[in-house]
Amino acid sequence: MLSRKNKLLLLKLLSLFSVVRGYNILMIVLAQYVASVYILAPHLPLRKVVFDLNLFFIVVASALVVASGYIINNFYDAEKDLINKPAKSMLERLVSQRFKLTTYFMLNFLAAFVASYVSFRAVLFFSVYIFGIWFYSHKLKKIPFVGNLVSAILAIAPFFAVFVYYKNFETVIFVHALFLFLLILVREMIKDLENMTGDLAHNYRTIPIMYGPRISKIGITILVLLTLIPSLLLISKFDVGHMNYYFMACIVLLLMFLVLLFKSKEKRDYVWLHNILKLIIIAGVFSILLIDVDLVLHRIV
Repeated sequence: MLSRKNKLLLLKLLSLFSVVRGYNILMIVLAQYVASVYILAPHLPLRKVVFDLNLFFIVVASALVVASGYIINNFYDAEKDLINKPAKSMLERLVSQRFKLTTYFMLNFLAAFVASYVSFRAVLFFSVYIFGIWFYSHKLKKIPFVGNLVSAILAIAPFFAVFVYYKNFETVIFVHALFLFLLILVREMIKDLENMTGDLAHNYRTIPIMYGPRISKIGITILVLLTLIPSLLLISKFDVGHMNYYFMACIVLLLMFLVLLFKSKEKRDYVWLHNILKLIIIAGVFSILLIDVDLVLHRIV
């Protein structure tokens, strides 16, 4: 049996894992490696990608910055989240605000240190990334649409770092990036509908609060329809192997999403919509493997 002290320590570790969204960071790390192998550097032998130290340092620096970003975002949203996510917030409050800030600065320092092993440009990129996350959390988050747009840009920044490292400027990569960017932007706007109660209580000037849920839903609908464009392009114009089945499924899910969107009225409805988008994004990471199911086997030797 665990002692009371050990139980408290375990709860604090779970609290910190919740604050930094450890599961999201693991998905980002996996996505960066899978995208590198299948999309960004398909011409290189598998071992040269997987065991590339520079790529490893870029991925580690990305994970550290994203973790610190979740911490600073949690720090500024602590009071609001007590209303929007009471159960999760109570767990996360087991870790003090002071400890969160200390961890935030430590993670950012480690990220810059790790990036220095790649190049000065990598240090500069991650320094700008760190500042961008802080500025978004402190100022931009409360500005209608601008906050959503910047959040989506910051979410795809780790993939941009890997993209620049491999210097692969093929059109198909930009189309993939556009699809992911629009999907994340839709998710950010759904979160505003989901968190209206806490946002209103703490003077967050989001689209549904400033202009009403109906205008927000119209904006989301436009973005979803725009998301269908890169999906159709990736199916019809580019060779994405069996991943075309993923994009076909996305089109069906996104059309269903729109039907459910205009029927949604309560927080639990928006949570369901948010979960649909999370499912599409997570499935997308594993679906990259479908670009060429034999690729890894051919590149091991």
